[in-house]
Order: sequence, then structure tokens, then C-alpha cells
Amino acid sequence: MGKVADESEYLRTEVALLQFSDANFKSPLSPLFIHIHDDDHQTTTSFDSESDPSSQQQQQNEQQHPKDEWLPLTESRNGNAYYAAFHILNSNIGFQALMLPVAFATLGWIWGSVCLSIAFTWQLYTIYLLIELHESVSGKRQSRYLFLAMSAFGERLGKVAALFPVMYLSGGSCVMFIITGGGTMKLLFKTLCENHNGTTCGAHSLSGVEWFLVFTCLAILIAQLPNLNSMAAVSLVGAVVSISYCTLFWSLSVKKGRPMGVSYNTTLVQQESTLVKISDILNAIGIIVLAFRGHNVVLEIQGTLPSNLKETSKEPMRRGVTISYILIAMCVFPLSIAGFWAYGNQIPSDRGFLTAFPQFHKHEVTKFSIGAIYVLVILHCLSSFQVYAMPVFDNLELRYTTLKNKKCPRIVRTCFRLLFGGFTFFIAVTFPFLPSLGALIGGMTLVPLTYAYPCFMWLAIKKPRTKGIVWCFNLVLGCLGMVLSVLLVAAAIRTLADKGLNANFFKP
Repeated sequence: MGKVADESEYLRTEVALLQFSDANFKSPLSPLFIHIHDDDHQTTTSFDSESDPSSQQQQQNEQQHPKDEWLPLTESRNGNAYYAAFHILNSNIGFQALMLPVAFATLGWIWGSVCLSIAFTWQLYTIYLLIELHESVSGKRQSRYLFLAMSAFGERLGKVAALFPVMYLSGGSCVMFIITGGGTMKLLFKTLCENHNGTTCGAHSLSGVEWFLVFTCLAILIAQLPNLNSMAAVSLVGAVVSISYCTLFWSLSVKKGRPMGVSYNTTLVQQESTLVKISDILNAIGIIVLAFRGHNVVLEIQGTLPSNLKETSKEPMRRGVTISYILIAMCVFPLSIAGFWAYGNQIPSDRGFLTAFPQFHKHEVTKFSIGAIYVLVILHCLSSFQVYAMPVFDNLELRYTTLKNKKCPRIVRTCFRLLFGGFTFFIAVTFPFLPSLGALIGGMTLVPLTYAYPCFMWLAIKKPRTKGIVWCFNLVLGCLGMVLSVLLVAAAIRTLADKGLNANFFKP
């Protein structure tokens, strides 16, 4: 009887996942019928036969409609804390962290360190909120950020608030990986082909579009792994290489010493207008807050962990987050401090370390060293692509299972992933200047999703005592997150209006 109760609870959990789908599901072709009413979202379960408990148990095991087990995010739930740590490291450390010394060049040592510490603590706090909200209501598992937002804010408001940010941070991040990975491939070829006298070898380099295509083909080939849990090894590779190139960048920069003429006076000294100074400060803060990402896949990562009424997924997820964020702190803080020490306000503002290191130390390190760093960046872009693409694959297959009432066949799953790869490649080629819009779009999407929404969702679902300390703290923090989002968007628009945008459509 205990097993029957567990199965019933599991079914209630899985049906809850589908309450927020726009489509109607057909009834399963088994003795166990699950009826989902669109009007009031009530779920009823009935058995056709009054058999003994063992017979009912067998009927439950034979039921043919475990929809959550059909989808790539949740079809495998046998992960652990280490797998979660691999995914978090792979998705949270990125090339955006290489821009942190640029923020310090504007803010200086003290304010740069203060802002970095606040942003790190703030986003870590909201991650722990999301972990708690993953199984917050009667054991229901919210394995998608969008579904949690709809559960907290209501179906319509939740979609309006979270749909575009979630979809952009998945698909848009994949486009950014194509642009960065393909561009780094081009830099790698140029570095290896360049002779000591500055001339290039006779090998013919591919065009920017062709490098993008090479990267996309490799990414989609790896993306044929069936689900997020099966990509743990890929995420392990991504975590190792991301930590490696971050460490190599700052350690080699410190080892080679500071270039001549390095100054630690902030770039604000060069500005006369107060409006320009405020805009530069906000842009620097934007670089710091946008360096922390991955909140849109935290719930999905937690969805790969096993959970039952006695042992939920919260504890292993907390361990995974703790392990990963100790390593993340060991990357981002030295990158910021050592990077600013090494280059001061001479740090290039376009790509940070990725441009500064070859520019200042090109003749002091071997081509092999620079090439190895480029290879590590490419491998990380390839592995991170998989984690950020998985929510899109999951959504496509959810639509298919909704319409067909069956698991997505392998050939259809492959076609979905090829289609997504082709679409992201087209966007990358069409808008190769998308990184220039990173501050603008990131302020609209990543900042609310990371710094504001988790606080509001905690208030809506947990319902702490009104005007209590917890209630006031989360309300203030959420409001500050939304204000920060507005300010960063305004500063990004002002910067684009002042400096212009090199809109090189179809010319990567």
C-alpha cells in the first residue's frame, strides 16, 4: 500500500507539471485515467476496475502517459550533487566574466570590489530561493522557470513576465555562443597561421560565416545526446575548460607583468559631463551583474535530481550550488582584481581579457599558449550551448507530445535539434553585432530573471508574514532588481545613441 501511495503522489506531481500547458491532452490509453480540466485546473484520477492493491499497482506501472518522462529535461532523474555542480559551472562561468576588469577600470578598486561582492551575494541568494521553490507546494516539482513564474504570478502574468526572458536567455545565449565560438575559431586559425615576422602562412582562412557554420555543426552534433542528465560529461568538460582558461588568463597576465604606462585612475576622470559619468557607472555595474548568469536553467538542472516525499532534491542541489559557487568565486574575483592590476585602464573595452592578453603579451608567450587558451574558450562555448539549448528542445518536444499524445520519436527529436541549430546559425549570421546589444537585452531579460523575479515568486508562493523582516527584505530586493533593470536599459540606450551601432548585417 505504501508503494501505491507513492505512485499516486508521483502522478499528482507529474500532472501538476502540465497544468499550465496551453494545449489539451488526450486521455491515456490505460486503466488509469487522468483528466485535466482547463477551467479550474482540477485533476481527478479514477480506476476502471476494483482490483486488489497489487493489481492496481501493476496497472499504474503499465500506464502509458508519463508525460514528464517523455521530455529531455526530466526524462532522466538519476542525477546527483556532482552532476548539478557540473551543469552549474558550465552554464554560469562564461566569457562575460572576462569583461570584469573593464568594469573595474570605470569603478576603481574599492567600488568595483564592493559592486562585485554585492552582485555575487545577491544572485547566490536568489539561486537558493529558486532551489526552495522547486518543490514548494505539496511536493509539486517546478522543473521549468516559466512554469514556476506562471504558478507564482498566474498563467497570463507569468507568461508576460517570463516567457521572453526565458526564451531569449536560452536561444539568444546559443546565438552568442555561435558568434563567440566561431569568432574564436577564426582567431585561433589566424594565431596558428601567423609567422614570427607578422606574415601569414599560405593556408586559406574560412570566412566568418563559414566559421559560424563549423561551430554550429559541432554544437548540433553534440546536442544529439537525449537529455540534460546524459550531458553531465559534456558539462564536466565545460566546467574544467572554463575554470582553466579563466585561471590561465589572470595568472599569465600577472606573471608577464604590467605593460608600460598602466594607470589605475578610473576612466571617469576623462569625462566632463555628469550624465556621461552616470551612464558609464551604470554600464560598469551592468558588466558586473551580467557576468552572473544561468538562473534560467537552475530549476531545469534541479529537475534532473531524484526526489521523493522523504528525500527531496533540495539538499543535493544545495550541495551542488555550494561546490560550484566556491569555484566560481575563485574565478571571477581573481579575474577582476588581477586583470585590473595587470592592465589598469588600458584594458580593451570590447572583449576584455580575450583581446587584452594577445594584444599586450603577443610576443612574450608562444603561439601554443595563446592557441591553447582559444581552444579552451571554443570547447566551453560548445559545452555551454548544450545546457542553454536544452530548454528550447524541451519546449519543442512538449508541443509535440501535446499534439500527438506520445513520446517524441528519435528522428523527430533530431529534426527539432537540426532546426534549432539552423535557426540560431541564421540569427548569428544576420545579427553578428548582437554582443554589442548585450547590455541592452541583458538588462531587459537577465537582470529581472536573476535579481528580481525569484524574490517576488518567493513572496507569492511562500506567503511570509506581511511586513515581517523576510517579507520586507524580499520585497525591497525585488524592487531594487526591477529598478536596476530599468537603469541599465536606459544607460545602454544612451550609450548606443552616443556611440552608434555597427550594424553589420550578414557580415560576421
